[in-house]
Amino acid sequence: MIREVNIIGCGMTKFGNRSNEGLIDLLKEASINAIKDAGINHQLIQAVYVSSMLSGELTNQTAIASALCDELCLVPAAADRIENGPASGGSAIKNAFLAIASGVYDAILVVGGEKMRNSPGDKITDLLATMTHPTAEYIHGVTMPSLAAMFTRLYMTKYGVERKHLAMVAVKNHENALKNPYAHLQRRVTLEGIFFSREAEVNNPLIAEPLRLYDMCPISDGAASILVCSNKIANKLLDSPVKIAGFGQATDIQAVSQRSDPTELKAVRLSADQAFKMAKMKREDIDVVELHDAFTILEIAESENAGFFKRGTGHIALEEGITALDGKLPINPSGGLKARGHPVGATGVAQVVELAWQLKEEAGERQVQGAQKAYCCNFGGFGNNVVSFVLRRDQ
Repeated sequence: MIREVNIIGCGMTKFGNRSNEGLIDLLKEASINAIKDAGINHQLIQAVYVSSMLSGELTNQTAIASALCDELCLVPAAADRIENGPASGGSAIKNAFLAIASGVYDAILVVGGEKMRNSPGDKITDLLATMTHPTAEYIHGVTMPSLAAMFTRLYMTKYGVERKHLAMVAVKNHENALKNPYAHLQRRVTLEGIFFSREAEVNNPLIAEPLRLYDMCPISDGAASILVCSNKIANKLLDSPVKIAGFGQATDIQAVSQRSDPTELKAVRLSADQAFKMAKMKREDIDVVELHDAFTILEIAESENAGFFKRGTGHIALEEGITALDGKLPINPSGGLKARGHPVGATGVAQVVELAWQLKEEAGERQVQGAQKAYCCNFGGFGNNVVSFVLRRDQ
């Protein structure tokens, strides 16, 4: 029988342009915030898992987990860097979950971070494109935005999603980010400004047809951290800690064109099924959701493939206000990747931090009232490696 795994501390840095700080500085800031939030003696921390996709490529800094361990005075704790593309954070949390659940460790610090703003945009685009299939995609100049654009066009054709629906995702998530002090983009966006008006094409230029500027997340610096532990420690500190009730992870064919249905996010569906099965919950039990909206279409598609809406109806739920902050199933109250930002190694951890804050009723103006159960999806590559989590807090 596996042991319960608790989240007892959360920490984040503000996402955005952190040009004057190094990657270790950001990781350290988020980690200290999580340790302070937990109120735990740091000497009880037995392992440190750091998720970062591009630390060596962008900051010329490798072995960052051991370096962070030293900076935080956590030596001789075990330390590992974990890389799984944009799903690195989810993988780091999964590994921590397994280590606690198995009884190997009782307390683990998980921190994800990336320093991306100091590097040229074309370099970032190319490094992210290396996740694509080397001969079927990358060699032909395929990038993540171009894959997302082709996916979007297919989804629009098959399910009737319109340009206005993509703009509606952006408007909703920017509005949520205005209530999130950690968000990268804190500016109000309107449908008139990016879709309906004559000025919309200037404000929202075409990047990869049919995707425009506001259909894509920004390049961000930032870090996020959680402290997870067994009941042995959690019960001494908290009456009702947030628990990782279930997780799932699945892969899909790397080359999107080689999938039997390129519009199906199979790894999202399978990982969500696994997470809900482990948690012994149904989709109807969930109060709040964080999805990996690196592109606006992904919020719509993931909401369907994760099982919250029938295929082809996610955009209708959006139109009806179901996914709004005050809707029946709020999605991305943090602002999502679209507006909170996307330091790739930090994103999966940031999703769990947001949900833990929601379940602890510590989300401020963006608080989803009565939230007790939550789901998130951390999307790697173009859906070829996905990690899902279900969280709960017993009142």
